[in-house]
Amino acid sequence: MPFKPIINQNKSRVMNLQSGDKLKEKKNVEEELITLEEERLYREGTVQIKDLIAPSAFKVESNFVQLGETFLRTIYVITYPRYISVGWSAPLLNFNSTMDVSMFFYPVNSAVILKQLKNKVGALQAQLSGDAEKGAPRDPLRETALRDIEQLRDDLTQGVEHFFQFAFYVTIYAKNIEDLNKMTDDVENIFGSKLIYTKHVLFQAEQGFNSTLPMAIDELMVAFNMNSSPIAASFPFISSELTSDNGILYGINRHNNSLILFDRFSLQNANMVVFATAGSGKSYTVKLEVLRSLMLGTEIIVIDPEMEYLHLAEAVGGTYVNISLASESKVNPFDLPRPVGQQISTEDIIRSAVITLKGLIRIMFKELTPQEDSIMDRALLETYAKKDITPDSDLSNIDPPIMQDLLDVLEGMEGAEELVMKLRKYTDGTFSGLFNSPTNVNMNNNLVIFSVRDLEDELRPMAIYTLINYVWNIVRSVRKKRLLIIDEAWWLMTHEDSARFIYALVKRCRKYYLGVTTITQDVNDFLRSQYGQAIVTNSALQLLMKQSPASIEMIQKTFMLTEGEKYLLLESTIGEGIFFAGNKHAAIKVVASYTEDQLITTDPKQLMEIEKAKEEFEKEMG
Repeated sequence: MPFKPIINQNKSRVMNLQSGDKLKEKKNVEEELITLEEERLYREGTVQIKDLIAPSAFKVESNFVQLGETFLRTIYVITYPRYISVGWSAPLLNFNSTMDVSMFFYPVNSAVILKQLKNKVGALQAQLSGDAEKGAPRDPLRETALRDIEQLRDDLTQGVEHFFQFAFYVTIYAKNIEDLNKMTDDVENIFGSKLIYTKHVLFQAEQGFNSTLPMAIDELMVAFNMNSSPIAASFPFISSELTSDNGILYGINRHNNSLILFDRFSLQNANMVVFATAGSGKSYTVKLEVLRSLMLGTEIIVIDPEMEYLHLAEAVGGTYVNISLASESKVNPFDLPRPVGQQISTEDIIRSAVITLKGLIRIMFKELTPQEDSIMDRALLETYAKKDITPDSDLSNIDPPIMQDLLDVLEGMEGAEELVMKLRKYTDGTFSGLFNSPTNVNMNNNLVIFSVRDLEDELRPMAIYTLINYVWNIVRSVRKKRLLIIDEAWWLMTHEDSARFIYALVKRCRKYYLGVTTITQDVNDFLRSQYGQAIVTNSALQLLMKQSPASIEMIQKTFMLTEGEKYLLLESTIGEGIFFAGNKHAAIKVVASYTEDQLITTDPKQLMEIEKAKEEFEKEMG
């Protein structure tokens, strides 16, 4: 109860008591009066919830409201088409903007509606009968209206349907009046695409704003007569379904606990990007996909920078190739593809290999001057020619050159002295064990993993570039259903040549039945590259897991996330995130069986327990 009426009431009691000489009671009332006044003064100085959420100013114009520095406008529906599909409001609810949506339902007595419908049926039947007697052509609109009304009368009588007056309001928010007008047009276009016609408020801006506040007050009172079935289709409780008949299980849909089953090869491309912070479960998720894809016969090739896939390779009988300076496994960057059943000229293959090798040389030497680039171009062509690899050669029976052959050619060329000096480190010096040998890797396995953990950071971009080029040659030689997984892809974004090469690979791989998975935890470096942005655009599948506050703004801008999705990524636990597949996306929780978990875990403590159990088992077996 307000304080002032209480205080005034007590003052009146004091006056009455004076006339009755009831001094004791008068004293009690005066004390109560003082207490109430003190409490009133105290409350005036306290900060309440409404003080915290209230805007600094409120200005009402003819067709919008200004709330502090924010502009608002309410749009309301005035008519609907004859038929609306379930979930028609999904484009509106998925619209990347802040908005409030309110729906009001006013039940109408069925007896009143039945009486009106009966009169309407009589009028329509009379019109149709009159047209028939005159020999006029049939009127499909009236016939359809008559059938609809008769069906509605039956449903209302049987209690299948109920009748309501239904109001639908949307209040949009913008930073300035220009954005507000643009957003108004966008929202009205969304409604218009469904044949739903709307208007925005005029001289009712405040009433529209109040009608979409969570107070259940309808001050606009613009309702449309509607029965319960189309009203049910208007409900905004829409969850994205990512379940298909084919594919593998990626996880649980956190919106409705349905399964996210998907075949990435069913989309326009089979590429995927995974962005997450360290320890959020990205490698775990990808290994789970690898394990389940193997069961469907997909070949998997992995570039593993941290030896995280060794346990999985051992469990499924995969090939694990350790690439290091002292390793026996070698990959020759001069290898060429052997196209089978494709009309590609040998000359184009050689020229493409030279361009790719020059990209590797630029990574090795940091940069090439225009003169050095010209010399290197001629030297690479002569290096292939030295091994009888020319436009007339048969690529099915060749012996590719190695780095030493390139050095021999450069030593005989004028002006190549500095290039020779730089290259000698990779043939006779510290790094001679990396690129100066023929390829001896066996790729005849459904799972092949290349580890570069034992390489120095300086050598990793070169090694990954060479490995991906080797895989690309294999892919172009024999067309099969394959996945190439590049973990810690941000290494390649640090060099323009390697970034450009990965982008070209992602763009072209669909033709060779290859899907590329790009994984990175350094989101900012990846997305700041023009090629990184292009790789995201050319990846139909995208998985975002827990993000750091430093990268969330760029993630939100790149993937057009709502504020709710932004905070979901900031607060996600291990194995949670947002899964994008084409135009659909849903919050995901990655789940694995006990056996799968034992095979793919990256938890050091769990891995130590597994190794200990393995050693004890081997001891028992003698």
